[in-house]
Amino acid sequence: MSLQAPGFPPPPDTATTAVHPHPETVPLTLELLLSQLLRGGVLLSMSLVTCGMVMTFFRHPDYFSSPDALQRLTSPDSAPHRLSDVFEGVLAVRGQSFVMAGLLVMITVPVLRVALSLGIFRAQKDRTYAAITTGVLALLLLAFLLGGVE
Repeated sequence: MSLQAPGFPPPPDTATTAVHPHPETVPLTLELLLSQLLRGGVLLSMSLVTCGMVMTFFRHPDYFSSPDALQRLTSPDSAPHRLSDVFEGVLAVRGQSFVMAGLLVMITVPVLRVALSLGIFRAQKDRTYAAITTGVLALLLLAFLLGGVE
């Protein structure tokens, strides 16, 4: 006599069922590491930009009613132009500096992803992909260096 309900599959045999580990105990795979880097970078960037916007509008409520608010907000003269200006502005809790820091994080995350990929390819001793990734990283860094020259 079976205790199984009609139309339903039999319960799994616990002796032959594989035990699935909890996600906390699964080792971090390389794909997950890259995914977490990208996800964390985007969240950090978005948080910095949002905080900067809130700070800017909190300190300058006249931006909501001023006819030239867009002109003042997007003026290139008031934004920090150098990395040291951004850091000084963040320490002084200036909204525009937080927004700029968020944008810098957003620009930096893909470069960090390429650098992490290079480390992974080297650890795997994959010379072809390590060479290609080294070239990509070198071009990215060269572009940053040349972009800073005025």
